[in-house]
Amino acid sequence: MNNSIPEIILNDGVNVPAIGFGTYLLNGDEGAKIIKNAIDSGYRFIDTAYNYENEGTVGEAVRRSSIPREDLRITSKLPGRYQTYDKALPTIQESLYRANLNYYDLYLIHWPNPQQDNYVEAWEALIEARKRGYVRSIGVCNFLPKHMERLEKETGVKPSLNQIELHPFFNQAELRKWHVENNIATQSWSPLARANTVLQNNTIQKIADDHDKSISQVILRWHYQLGAISIPKSSSPERQLENISIFDFNLDETEMSIISELTRPDGRNKNQDPVVYEEF
Repeated sequence: MNNSIPEIILNDGVNVPAIGFGTYLLNGDEGAKIIKNAIDSGYRFIDTAYNYENEGTVGEAVRRSSIPREDLRITSKLPGRYQTYDKALPTIQESLYRANLNYYDLYLIHWPNPQQDNYVEAWEALIEARKRGYVRSIGVCNFLPKHMERLEKETGVKPSLNQIELHPFFNQAELRKWHVENNIATQSWSPLARANTVLQNNTIQKIADDHDKSISQVILRWHYQLGAISIPKSSSPERQLENISIFDFNLDETEMSIISELTRPDGRNKNQDPVVYEEF
């Protein structure tokens, strides 16, 4: 693992870096170059999904990299249309074939899709995939406490991680507290919110100026100090390096509170409420 990035140990003993790299919309040869550069810059935790249609691109970046596979942590996700048990297992195999990998470090259910009500079946398939060695750790995305409680009640296995929308405009305080109480790691998707808005925020800019850091560095440091694993994405080599360079300063309690207080009830970027949102 990359020693400059702190590690988090999940509830199943798998260790992951405290910051990762998002790959949504990074496809083909150009995407592989960008992801390889991120790995070369120090990222060791790479996030993809079946529905991103770039698992092959991630696998190619891994092969082009000089970093040993065992030093990387790679995540993919099961789409909603394949949540039944008989479809989920071959889909996980297909994810591996696409990436030309022997295993994923993390495999997640992408959304609960409660109206379909197949997420427990999907979870049983992930448990079986872990037994078969397809994946090392299993978790979920966008799940609410009631969904995760049902998984544990019906299968005896709780998720190691829940990847959720989390940024200064939607700080998910109650869900994060529940995660801590139940020993489930929090991972942040869209950690910089809508970048063209949050990166012009005067409140965060003042804090950034005080630390001689960029707004994105301050926000990613806020995620880290919340205990959340952020997965920022950038095509720029300079920004990639900037986003990972957050471990040489601290935000005090007042600064943390100021950023957290930017949250708002309608803070979701795309109004994707897990209570009703369905992803296929």
